[in-house]
Amino acid sequence: MTLQKWVFLRKLAAGFPSSRSCPTHVLRLSQSAAVNMAEESKKLAAYFAVDNSVQNNQVVGVGSGSTIVYAVDRLAERVRQEQLNIVCVPTSFQARQLILQHGLTLSDLERHPELDVAIDGADEVDAELTLIKGGGGCLTQEKIVASCSKYFVVIADYRKDSKALGQQWKKGVPIEVIPMAYVPVSRMIAKRFGGEVNLRMAISKAGPVVTDNGNFILDWKFEHAQNWKEVNTAIKMIPGVVETGLFVNMAEQAYFGMEDGSVKVRKVPIN
Repeated sequence: MTLQKWVFLRKLAAGFPSSRSCPTHVLRLSQSAAVNMAEESKKLAAYFAVDNSVQNNQVVGVGSGSTIVYAVDRLAERVRQEQLNIVCVPTSFQARQLILQHGLTLSDLERHPELDVAIDGADEVDAELTLIKGGGGCLTQEKIVASCSKYFVVIADYRKDSKALGQQWKKGVPIEVIPMAYVPVSRMIAKRFGGEVNLRMAISKAGPVVTDNGNFILDWKFEHAQNWKEVNTAIKMIPGVVETGLFVNMAEQAYFGMEDGSVKVRKVPIN
């Protein structure tokens, strides 16, 4: 779907006084157009990041999530067309499968403990390049791989771009915990930092979500802005916490695919 058609459908739907008076087929077309535009924006950001961040003879950390699918598509395309020598280190089972499906060279942190660049998505990115990650449940391995890279790049669509965390992403900060500790950890976080802490439940299985590491995930819905560096450190010190979805002072650059077909680039602010 073209950008012009998407804009037209949005204006058409907006022209009705309420969703009740808007014809169902118009609402469906508008919603479908929004989904298509978001996917196109993800693809824009992913392609731009791979083209501008990956060079020959590099070890690349491959993130997880829906946006990364486009990044691996483009990476595989470049490897074939340019005969690049690229080694990939995954952050999850999903990432590992993508690497293998595209015929890319798979490795791990035992063989390649230092990466040239890591590319990953995010649930939200603030003005300081602080991230919330872990909506897909892969936060721990994602953070490990990002920490091992010389350069960490984030890719996302326009919906993930925020001035402050919590502005766009309303599901809270994911926190991976040892299963036996999820209740005391939940109580301690709520008591110390406020807000609401929920055990993430699975959709296609009975019971909670289980990570690739065999752990549970808590989603902490915070009430207000925090000193994220201090909060991240404090939560990680709670016995039973494996890792948080707060990525503070880790990302070097973020690429956002925008609604108008452009790519917005954000670098770490110079203080």
